[in-house]
Amino acid sequence: MIEQTVQVINRAGVHARPASLIVAAINRMKSQVFLKVDENQINAKSILGVITLAAAYGTKIKIIADGEDEKEAVAAIVRLFETKFEEE
Repeated sequence: MIEQTVQVINRAGVHARPASLIVAAINRMKSQVFLKVDENQINAKSILGVITLAAAYGTKIKIIADGEDEKEAVAAIVRLFETKFEEE
């Protein structure tokens, strides 16, 4: 199991489009992947779960992955956050 924290750096936060990009990237993975904000932890393969995190600009999100492709799963999510979901 690996964990990494990312910060929302795109001004619009994690709304429907970024949520769908996260889910699309993770649904290809075999690992279990969760996103955690404060005490709320959701399955990263659930678009409703990702949206309900209500992660606004500046929010810190912990990525938790466990499985055979856990490193790739975390890297895929980190890349989305670092590129601001290609929105800016």
